[in-house]
Amino acid sequence: MSTIKVGVITASDRASAGIYEDISGMAIQDTLKEYLTSEFEIVYRCIPDDQSHIEQTMKELSDEHGCCLIVTTGGTGPAVRDVTPEATEAVCEKMMPGFGELMRQVSLQYVPTAILSRQTAGIRGKSLIINLPGKPKSIRECLDAVFPAVPYCIDLIEGPYLECDENVIKAFRPKAK
Repeated sequence: MSTIKVGVITASDRASAGIYEDISGMAIQDTLKEYLTSEFEIVYRCIPDDQSHIEQTMKELSDEHGCCLIVTTGGTGPAVRDVTPEATEAVCEKMMPGFGELMRQVSLQYVPTAILSRQTAGIRGKSLIINLPGKPKSIRECLDAVFPAVPYCIDLIEGPYLECDENVIKAFRPKAK
């Protein structure tokens, strides 16, 4: 059995330049380590907010590293350099708009500016790519909302079987008939 790989991409000009620490990328990694009981390896990248660089990195993690899940942070707002959703749409065969819809709905309970967020998700081959917001608190709120559907989605795209710590997050899989 090959190692389960999960990609984490931080799209941030300043974090990638070392101007500040990438606390958002670390928040994703810490959350995934809490959620998953399956053994997995994280393939991490911190890159500038550049669409072609983001696309290239998503392709690398999906096609070369075989990451079943790729979670991004940063670049989902309306600013000029925010291009992560465009990169995601460019590399995916199927978009999964329900992820972004649910994340915005959850975030709206905390901040009215959640309507400015353009998170989305999509499928590239056997990889599920999910765009998260940039703040660690928002990352956790959004992951808590959407992650119950992630293991089953990965099952459906013929990825590895992900097991979760039921005391932290309950994955939903339909009961066999």
